[in-house]
Amino acid sequence: MLALKRLISWMSVSLFLVLPGWVSGEEVQSQLEAIRAELAEVKLQAVAAKLAVDQGAFNAGDNAWVILSSLLVLGMTIPGLALFYGGLVRRHNVLGTMMQSLAICAMVTLLWMICGFGLAFGDAGKIYGGFQHLFLNGVIWQPAVAGVPGFIPGPNAAYAASIPFGTFCLFQLMFAIITPAVICGAYAERMKFSAMLWFSALWLFLVYVPLAHMVWGKQGMLNWAFGAHHLAVFDFAGGTVVETASGVSGLVCALVLGHRRKYLQMPMPPHNLALAFMGAALLWVGWFGFNAGSALSAGGLATLACMNTQIAAAAATLTWPAVEWVIRGKPTVLGAISGAVAGLVGITPACGFVTPGSALIIGVGAGGLCFFACTWLKMRLKYDDSLDVFGVHGVAGIWGTIATGLFFEVDAHPGLKLANPELYRAISAGDLHPVWGQLAGVGIAVALAGGGTLLIMLVLKYTLGVRLSAEDESEGMDLTQHGEEAYNDRE
Repeated sequence: MLALKRLISWMSVSLFLVLPGWVSGEEVQSQLEAIRAELAEVKLQAVAAKLAVDQGAFNAGDNAWVILSSLLVLGMTIPGLALFYGGLVRRHNVLGTMMQSLAICAMVTLLWMICGFGLAFGDAGKIYGGFQHLFLNGVIWQPAVAGVPGFIPGPNAAYAASIPFGTFCLFQLMFAIITPAVICGAYAERMKFSAMLWFSALWLFLVYVPLAHMVWGKQGMLNWAFGAHHLAVFDFAGGTVVETASGVSGLVCALVLGHRRKYLQMPMPPHNLALAFMGAALLWVGWFGFNAGSALSAGGLATLACMNTQIAAAAATLTWPAVEWVIRGKPTVLGAISGAVAGLVGITPACGFVTPGSALIIGVGAGGLCFFACTWLKMRLKYDDSLDVFGVHGVAGIWGTIATGLFFEVDAHPGLKLANPELYRAISAGDLHPVWGQLAGVGIAVALAGGGTLLIMLVLKYTLGVRLSAEDESEGMDLTQHGEEAYNDRE
């Protein structure tokens, strides 16, 4: 304010001196330079004030919770998924399988930084975002421009008003990492490492990014928070974007690659269930960041998502081995940990939109449906989805997304009434049942994931080549792809 008063004073004096012609040209120029300096000072003070407001606008508790949630979700991939998948494959493929999770984590991080985040959460269109956030410009750091110093951007109210935009970007990065990593389980033990890298990178941009933008991005065509009505998809934490997409993509990969050598001719049990158990436990713990973190605040909605997540996971953990007990005579550890993951997947889209009683039903349904998908359906159709990515993530993701509509509680998520009052009124009055939008979301996710994956796999198959040779497959990925072994006990 003081600088503005000085600027007005300078302008008044300058006009008084210039108009009568009492001063020379040099003095006028000097006065103008002084005015410009004062104007620049006012501009810098305005920017500093805005920066102070931005930095003070976020809630420290919310920011801490979402950062912690980001780390929990990262732990789901490394080490969670790496241990889970590593324990489920045969011993000569354990390092190769773990390496896939680690490599995808690193590669997706860099792709997300370069342009992935902007394409997923920019403002450009209904299917893709834009390129305004290349190298996270305006997200993590706003560079200095025309004398205005650089600064750390504050919240982007379109996505989360109480955390910095950079924290939101970090959280979404972890989802982008784990989704293609999940698909690795479907083609485990038979895809080249180079082909896996190319597939994961192309899949990120062709399938994940547009689906994430449509469901969660600003102006996304399926995003209920930005005006979607009949096509509104309620996906709290990734039932369509992560689970359905990865499950369907995994099935397509398995079909294009074909069976592993001697599949259905010899048993292929997990080489180390203890590793898989530890991985599943880490996935369960990390899933609280996945689901409750998607509230993007540390309030009641996060509590609801946490409790629903625990209930559904517990229900499915008991349901799968209970069905085994009845049919096969014994409940298995593999069945219990598979059921746990199925329940976590099933509740993912619903955890912020349903009540605990509904979470129980969703968990029981996920455990039962996935058991039959991984046993009866898989053997009936004779496809080789190595680690049951479709049977668990695909089936439970589809079930959970549809169940979100079936058991939808219109007042559970406080943002619905605020962000889309017309949709809130339509659902409350019974004029629109949310299950129809959920079915549309499932259909779009299946079509995009299935079609996009088929295109990528066919291109790679006839160019780079995707499958290990018969000799390399027999020898195992550890030695043929990485020149190492997890267990150096060969005689």
